Amino acid sequence: MTETANSLRSGLTWRAHGSGLPVTLVAPGLGATQGEARIPASGLAGTRVVLTLPSHGDAPDAPDGYWTYPTIAADLAEVADRVEATRAVGVSLGSGALTRLLAEQGDRFDRVALLLPAALDRPRSTPAVWALERMADAVDAHDLAGLRELVAGELPPGVPVGDYVEARTAALTRLAAALRTLPEQSPLTDAAALADVRTPVLVIAATGDPLHPEEVARATARALPAARFEALPSPAPLITHRREVRALLTGFLDGA
Repeated sequence: MTETANSLRSGLTWRAHGSGLPVTLVAPGLGATQGEARIPASGLAGTRVVLTLPSHGDAPDAPDGYWTYPTIAADLAEVADRVEATRAVGVSLGSGALTRLLAEQGDRFDRVALLLPAALDRPRSTPAVWALERMADAVDAHDLAGLRELVAGELPPGVPVGDYVEARTAALTRLAAALRTLPEQSPLTDAAALADVRTPVLVIAATGDPLHPEEVARATARALPAARFEALPSPAPLITHRREVRALLTGFLDGA
């Protein structure tokens, strides 16, 4: 793959929103729709650089072997250097990749927010692995109806979500390899690798989300010496508690 001003050789691309300083890198979760990827950037001051991972949106397919935390963390570091980001926000997979980057470059950012971390120093729990494997099976079988049902099952009942289920289902259809590979991994082999990180970090957890257990977020916050922990009472706070998420992020990043 070729590299351009707004892409890497891996196929990762990015778009800048807003202008001026500070520059915030925003790393979305696996299968995030275009709109979902921009949610954590909403309302932040300065320039928000929102990443599109390979095999997402209009980005090229990921190369073989791409889906590892060290590989994704290296991509995040390269983009951060190119856009001169001083702050970063990660969601789920993006959170894990930023955690890996913090362990390697503890002083790379002035402030970091980690939303819905799914793993720290051990792979995901067996039920979560099975849930993602079922999605991968549906993708491989071209079973869109089954994949829609699995995506809808992640959401709180009775919450209006517009076309979210259709958009996320479409986003997952290129991600079978990632759905099978990533759940067997963890960002770190030992959480003690974060012991020397002095960067202030906000960790936001969901309650009742089996794919992003609250305890993983708590463990991540405990491992970071300058962390602040917040839990939102929803299994899908980026859908049900957007205002609260925005207030936490702007207060932490812009209010410093």
